[in-house]
Parts: sequence; C-alpha cells; structure tokens
Amino acid sequence: MKRIKIFGREIIDEKSIAQIERCTSENDIGVLTADAHYGYGHPIGGAVAYKNKISLSGVGFDIACGNKAVRTDIKADEIQLPKIMDEIYNQISFGIGRKNNQPVDHEVLDKIASAEFKPQRKLISLAKEQLGTVGSGNHFVDLFKDDDGYLWVGVHFGSRGFGHRTTMGFIALSQNLSFEDKVKEGSMDAPPILFDIKSELGQGYLEAMHLAGEYAYAGRDKVVELVLRILGNPTKTFEVHNHHNFAWREEHFGEKYWVVRKGCTPAFPNQLGFIGANMMDYSVIVEGVDSQLSKEALYSTVHGAGRTMSRNEAAGKKKWIRDRDGVKKPVTVGRGKVNFEKVKTSIKQKGIELRGSGADEAPECYKNLDEVLSYMGNTIKVLYKLHPIGVAMAGSDIYDPYKD
Repeated sequence: MKRIKIFGREIIDEKSIAQIERCTSENDIGVLTADAHYGYGHPIGGAVAYKNKISLSGVGFDIACGNKAVRTDIKADEIQLPKIMDEIYNQISFGIGRKNNQPVDHEVLDKIASAEFKPQRKLISLAKEQLGTVGSGNHFVDLFKDDDGYLWVGVHFGSRGFGHRTTMGFIALSQNLSFEDKVKEGSMDAPPILFDIKSELGQGYLEAMHLAGEYAYAGRDKVVELVLRILGNPTKTFEVHNHHNFAWREEHFGEKYWVVRKGCTPAFPNQLGFIGANMMDYSVIVEGVDSQLSKEALYSTVHGAGRTMSRNEAAGKKKWIRDRDGVKKPVTVGRGKVNFEKVKTSIKQKGIELRGSGADEAPECYKNLDEVLSYMGNTIKVLYKLHPIGVAMAGSDIYDPYKD
C-alpha cells in the first residue's frame, strides 16, 4: 500500500492527486500540501521521499525557485512609495530572457565557469547575463508592511534560464541524446523522470542541481541588496531565505531518503519559511513545528496559496507571434474570466502600488491562504503577517516558456 499524506484533499483537484499517486511507489513516501495544483510530471505542492532515486520532475524546470524576505528598521509610512516602486521596476530587469541592466559579479559565476558537471560550463554567458534578474509568471519583487508597521522586502524567483537549460539538458540525456540537443518537455501526465542516485546521470544531476541552487540564492541576494540600496540601505533586522523546488538528503522514520519538493517549503522544527499569497492579500513568515503531523508531512509545508484558475482561463488564450525584431508578442484568441482593470482598481483602493503583472496573477486565481494554512494543522506557526504595499512583476506581454 502506498504511503501518501494529503492535506486539504477537498480543495485539491483530482489531477494533482493522481500525479502524486503516480510519482509515489510502495517504496516511497508522498505528501501533497494544501496549496497543491497540477504540474509537469509532478504536482506543485508535492513532496516525495525516494530511497535511491532523485526526481528531475520533482525538482521542476525552475531549479531552486524560492523566496527571500528581510525586515528593515524603517517604518513603511516613512518611504515615498510610488517613487521607490518606480525605481525598483526601472532598475531590476523583469521577464523571460531579460538581461541584467548592469553587469554583476559573484563567486557563483566562477563555479559555473569550472562546473563539475562540464556541460553547464557552456551556460556561463547566460548565467552572467541573467544573475540578479527576475522572471515572469508569479515571480515578484514586493514591499510589505508588518503588523508593527515595519517595512519588509520580499522576492520570489529561481535559477532563471540557467536552471531551465540545465533541466532541459538532463531531459535530453534521459532520452540518450546529448545535453545540448533540443527536446520537448513532454506531457504533464507523463511519469516522473527518475535517476538512480548512484548512476553517472544521477550524480551529474545532483552536481548540476546544487550549482543551480547556489545560482538562485545568489540572484535573490543580489535583487534584495539592490532594493535595499534603493531604500537608502536600512539595517536588516530579520531574514529568511529558502528554496521550494529542490532535493535534499534527509532522515525520516529512521531511514535515509532523497526528498524532492516542488512548490513545497521545507519546515523542520524551528526552520523559517516565507510563504506568499497574492498581490492583494497578506503573506506570512512561518516556523516549523515538531509534531506527529509534521513528521507525516515530511517536514514540508505550502509555498503559497496555490492556483485555482489556469493562466489561460484567467487571462484568455494567447497566441504568441514574433514581431519584426523577433520578440514574441501576445495576441488574444480567447477571452479570459478576469477583468484586470477592475483588479487594478481594487488594488489601488487598498493603497498598493502595482507595477507590471496581468490577469493571470489576479487574486481570484489563487486559493485563500488562511484556508490553505488551516489545512496544514500543527506543522507550522505563523510568526509575521506581511501586508503588500508595493508589487512589481513582469507585465502580461512577457512570453513565459518556463513551466514550473
């Protein structure tokens, strides 16, 4: 009998439940958190503990996607919010394939240039261009205010094109092709791509994943540092930084496993996590709790509220056509359910400064975070509630080829 723990089954779609069942054999342990939704080969909000395997599908296309948040020593009402948000949107590059506005340097780039997994070395130019940039979709750079009025900076994104190209390379290798060969992602309902951890491919993926993880951490650090400079370099009084698309070597129920979490935040006792909601409602800083339920969850929790509406359903189906400069631009071929002009009016009425985004990121596209957290029970405790005052995301005209 398969060992699978599902939190909030009544608010999770059947496709996601079928995916976690497909990803979990009788030798594995599966978990589905309450924010779960349908993903490529592995549900977002899904964790699986494998004995001797590592799952490319369970880490996802955006290796080491994660969140970072810092609390500052200044009050939110002390800043010139519209001006600050303009500076953030102008100085940080948002969108797929976007290059950094200014050259950046970091020791992780030296590691990529001499990567243990040699094919990654060829990605050094891409890595240099995109370090410190933010992707599209639900990736953001936000300003928050906590219940005491202090200003927070929060970011959400991953390893950018470097991580995506790494993943696509290993999909090619799994099909007995070369790392550089072009391949398709495959069906969302395809079985997960698993590597024996002792195999050459498994060891190579592990090396490549860890390097993409370092790159993602460095990128989030760079973006937060830039926002703090824009704010006049306030003092940081609290910090949390975590991946939610990654694999870790862990012990559960007295045995060692490789645990993959996709859209799923590690929450060991006393471990901190930053969980986003949507552009209008509050996000949270949480701490893991030591409980029986936490053990059953593989010490995992949600990474956000979780989608209830697909991007096409929300914004309408789009056809992407290249313009004369070769840039893909959207042409709407089907009407979506979300009136984004009304959303923007509501956001403005709440005093939130919005830069970018689109109908597919509207609050109604997501579950209610309070409800989602309630289904996680005594696995985490909320330390801070962060109320958005400034939201910056890629615009709706940005093509997003990345899947999860």
